[in-house]
Amino acid sequence: MNLARLSAEANDRGRPIRAGLIGAGKFGSMFLCQVPGIPGLDVTAIADLDTARAHTACRTVGWDEDRVAATAFLDNGADLAARSDVDVVIEATGNPYAGIANARAAIASGKHVVMVSVEADVLAGPVLAAEAASAGVCYSMAYGDQPALVSEMVDWARAAGFRVAAAGKGTKYLPAYHAVTPDHVWEHYGLTPQEAAAAGMNPQMFNSFLDGTKSAIEMVAIANSCGLDVPAGGLAFPPCGVDDLAHVLRPRAVGGLLDAAGMVETVSSLERDGRPVFRDLRWGVYVVLEAPNTYAAACFRQYGLPTDTTGRFAAMYKPYHLIGLELSISVLSCALRGEPTGCPREMRGTVASIAKRDMKAGEVLDGEGGYTVWGKALPIARAGRALPIGLAHGVRLTRDIGVGEMLMMDDVELRDDAATKLYRSMLAG
Repeated sequence: MNLARLSAEANDRGRPIRAGLIGAGKFGSMFLCQVPGIPGLDVTAIADLDTARAHTACRTVGWDEDRVAATAFLDNGADLAARSDVDVVIEATGNPYAGIANARAAIASGKHVVMVSVEADVLAGPVLAAEAASAGVCYSMAYGDQPALVSEMVDWARAAGFRVAAAGKGTKYLPAYHAVTPDHVWEHYGLTPQEAAAAGMNPQMFNSFLDGTKSAIEMVAIANSCGLDVPAGGLAFPPCGVDDLAHVLRPRAVGGLLDAAGMVETVSSLERDGRPVFRDLRWGVYVVLEAPNTYAAACFRQYGLPTDTTGRFAAMYKPYHLIGLELSISVLSCALRGEPTGCPREMRGTVASIAKRDMKAGEVLDGEGGYTVWGKALPIARAGRALPIGLAHGVRLTRDIGVGEMLMMDDVELRDDAATKLYRSMLAG
């Protein structure tokens, strides 16, 4: 609640927080557009494989030429992480391999890390967080993205003495979406391919939101950060509006849909027949609270909080999230308070790769949001050696796979790289 003041004080001292951004895509651009209005926060360096795109992004979001000229532009994330004029490294490539490498480079250089690339976080977040702690720096989720916002709500609930029955987000979902490919993604967003291209929107990335993969990644990130459980059969995506959260997302034993209390789940903004859910939570996040005693339950009613039929479960929600427009909260919190905005602690879940179609041995997978696989959230113990979606890009199948089949790590020729080794080491305990 005092970040703006602390940031202004840093500015007055002539010691603004210096951020380095790796990845000048949509998320990074949204962050960049806010920076000129935040006293005490500067972006000193931007790394992108296409430095011309990074220059264009800065001008597109309204930077003046003096600010552009004062910024270093690089094509290598590790080089940015090593710079002496960077205090906080923002990893926003969206690539799990690059994300892990860039985070480790930043930690080795004594820099705080804000991990926008949730794909990297669900592969190796607990290890990266432990390495950062050993180095005396923060490893943080990205505020503005839904996992960090949910983690904040869960922390608030527990600090206030409530039990957490469920936590998660909303999205637009139908079961048929699991099979959608980038060729047909824009019709589900109400856009033409030309409109999407003009806005700089990547069809494979946006398809990962539609086909259920991104929801799985984000729910696993929340589970790993908050010590919550992933549903044994994967996310159910129940249709549910904000008025019904406390009714639907409570344990089955008291009339809800959850296997038990303390679960992550994503709710759909569409009924299964395609009708819109009344007062949906498509863009928001939620936490379902359980009163710890009858007195607290009575207070729910007395202060107008909608509850379930027992009166013991109630929901709090935030209807929107602003993605990169809110990212500075993480940067400032790490640098000024030494506190992450959400941080993975343990591997509670993983995101298994499920075949979108029949495939033959020798075919190459194209990863999250592509033509070959979608990601399903599973408890780590249940998933076993399932191929995580983060390792399902650019690897070749070693056997034929049927549509709907869960791929295992032995079904592909895995890379011999840091990301794969980290994930193997976590499976081994």
